Amino acid sequence: MQRFLLLMLFSMMIGCSESQHADTNFFGTDISETQFDRHWSLTDHQGHERNLDDFLGKVVIVFFGYSHCPEVCPTTMADLAKVMKMLGDRSVEVQIVFVTLDPERDTQAILLNYVNSFDKRFVALRGSQEQIKKVAKNYKVFYEKQPEVGNVSYSIDHSAGSYVFDKKGKVRIYLKYGQKPPEIVSDLKQIL
Repeated sequence: MQRFLLLMLFSMMIGCSESQHADTNFFGTDISETQFDRHWSLTDHQGHERNLDDFLGKVVIVFFGYSHCPEVCPTTMADLAKVMKMLGDRSVEVQIVFVTLDPERDTQAILLNYVNSFDKRFVALRGSQEQIKKVAKNYKVFYEKQPEVGNVSYSIDHSAGSYVFDKKGKVRIYLKYGQKPPEIVSDLKQIL
């Protein structure tokens, strides 16, 4: 009997922990149990020091990339701009944050033009190579400079997903590269 009661108690505990987010049906990956260090600061495209706490009260999507990126970054940024349009009036509750992995080329002026070309509400962040390395490592973002053959320029191979934080600053969803705007909108509406 005692074994039966322990088994029942254990089953109830598992059921409770699984049902914590049972009402969500994300297209992206639910990473609600993941912990990231929120205590970092970078400079935005206006020259102001920013951190994630500046955006508490909004759902935040953080994407790492660089302005010279030929395909992944502009595609993701264009999709996020579509998401904001699709959200309509609710878009004021969402903040898109672009973190450059190329602070060497992505100056404040370049980032200002880059994010404004997608949506003037987007925020771009930059820092020193060491700051970017630390923040990227915190989010487990891979990136590596790749010299272009016969050219002094370079590209950057990098992870291509985005991180969604709820209004309390808790990470909730990992959006895969290529996830469609209607799917992203569906995920955001569940945590707005």
